[in-house]
Amino acid sequence: MLFHQNGYVSEDPRIEEARGYGVDRAQELPDTMDVLIVGSGPAGVIAAAQLSQYPEVSTRLIERRPGRLEIGQADGIQARSVETFQSFGFAQEIIQEAFMLREMCFWNPDPTNPQNIVRTGRPADDPHGVSEFPHMIVNQARVMDYFLRSAKRGPGRIEPDYGIEFVGLEIDQEHEHPVAVTVRHVAGPREGEERTVRAKYVFGCDGAASRVRKSIGRRLEGQGANHAWGVMDVLANTDFPDIRTKCAINSVHGSILHIPREGGLLFRMYVDLGEVPEDDNHEIRKTPIEEVIRRANQIIHPYSVDVKSVAWSSVYEVGHRLTDHFDDVDTEDRGTRCPRVFIAGDACHTHSAKAGQGMNVSMQDGWNLGWKLGAVLSGRADASLLDTYSEERQVIAKNLIDFDREWSTLMATPQDKLPDPKYLEEFYVKTAEFPAGFMTEYQPSLIVAGTEHQDLAQGWPVGKRFKSARVQRVCDAMVVHQGHEATADGRWRIHVYADSAVAGANSPTAAFAEWLQNDPASPLVAYRREGEGEATLFDVDVTYQQPYDQVDINTVPRAFKPRVGPLELNYWERVYAAIPGEDIFDLRKISRDGAVVVVRPDHYVAAVLPLDATAELAEFFGRFLRKG
Repeated sequence: MLFHQNGYVSEDPRIEEARGYGVDRAQELPDTMDVLIVGSGPAGVIAAAQLSQYPEVSTRLIERRPGRLEIGQADGIQARSVETFQSFGFAQEIIQEAFMLREMCFWNPDPTNPQNIVRTGRPADDPHGVSEFPHMIVNQARVMDYFLRSAKRGPGRIEPDYGIEFVGLEIDQEHEHPVAVTVRHVAGPREGEERTVRAKYVFGCDGAASRVRKSIGRRLEGQGANHAWGVMDVLANTDFPDIRTKCAINSVHGSILHIPREGGLLFRMYVDLGEVPEDDNHEIRKTPIEEVIRRANQIIHPYSVDVKSVAWSSVYEVGHRLTDHFDDVDTEDRGTRCPRVFIAGDACHTHSAKAGQGMNVSMQDGWNLGWKLGAVLSGRADASLLDTYSEERQVIAKNLIDFDREWSTLMATPQDKLPDPKYLEEFYVKTAEFPAGFMTEYQPSLIVAGTEHQDLAQGWPVGKRFKSARVQRVCDAMVVHQGHEATADGRWRIHVYADSAVAGANSPTAAFAEWLQNDPASPLVAYRREGEGEATLFDVDVTYQQPYDQVDINTVPRAFKPRVGPLELNYWERVYAAIPGEDIFDLRKISRDGAVVVVRPDHYVAAVLPLDATAELAEFFGRFLRKG
């Protein structure tokens, strides 16, 4: 963790010094702002946390509730999300209070007595070892708390404006703040008051009934609901032996997806309520909790559950819907004007809760747009960068819906109707990387290069997330996960994997470092503003092939030891070495001739290049970054 660069710090270094709009931040919602986030759901709070790292950008977050979320519907946290928590600085804290999923138990009808269920399998939850972080369960409200804390601790000091709801908007492209937004105070001393505020951009994170979505003419289209589930978070006594293990339960009486919750006692059950008639008119949603409990007991026979307290319950119908764009620009207008209004999460994609994807995918929506808005509004990037949000995330949402449709259908299918008794269990194991969040692969675009040089670092596919591996820091011999060193600060990462020469020798690595540090075409030189530190926009590191004790830190090129802060202090902690017996070059299939791996601020691999591809690197950043 880097601090002291501006002078000695004796207080909590995780609370950054307020800057820009974070200094004396207005308590009341102002008349104008750069970004207005509508809704403090997963996408909204992560966008706020990211934009707090851009204190020169005026960002406000409105939420119609009078205060923080107390009971969240979502609870499944996939490993990709925990990686994201690490970037925002709270992974270890939230892990301590979460329930860790280690395996998934499958229960099916007993062949000798089909009225009873028996355990038929218990595969590991992460059979492929796709991440060093766990799959876990924790209340959505706590996730929101941590992101809001990050937003408040950032230099922008962003906090929600509670008790304010979105009413509607109009767009006037000629205005400095093109989006006129009507809001209404629904709590507090100004309750009932309506007013109009103006923003340069609006981000709608206001759920499946999104008013922001409706205001830009987008519609959720897709398959209607045809199956209902009762869901309940309960405190109960039971003799069911896997009550503290995630389970897929399939019986002759229906199905249950069982999820243990954090705290050691609470658990959630998604209980199959069966097919919904076309003329039901949502009557199924009136199913009383007593009926949900009765069906749960029927399904888990010969076991039973004695519910003592219901913390939360609901009935929902499975539907899969998607909008055609996640912003206000139609296909035929793309490139002719800048998008001004964006939507995320349930506002633009809805699906079942079975795969634990809603909150997880929504957070990636918010992070994807957050850093892009920050880069554009701080003058670092061209506004064309914003077109990539809908371009990237709409495809991901479609893939999610396709997967969820198959998974939720299988969950509701009796075992004797499946192709094989083990079909559901095998599907779960085979597709584990998708729900874990690691099958996202952005296609070549303005900010994703081609794959011409992919063979130089085969373990980091271009367009997919940067999968961490351990290295050893040269200056202090500390073994660290390289990916964990990248915080959500809006910077691009340039990872340099050295050729076989030692530090200090004339080599392709040394030549690349010289170009990076001094050439006018280098992104470190071309986009550095007067008075800025050398590591303001780019975080550059190097990993040598030799063990750490064979790397002379004084011979390592200056490009890898930036001077930071007003005192221009030498920062040595970005010089790494491979670990004998755990060599990152072998683990990630990196060429021994060396490679450059460029990683976006949201930690997706943007390019893999050879060490001599300086012109290609300059051209890549020249597509979208702005000087001055």
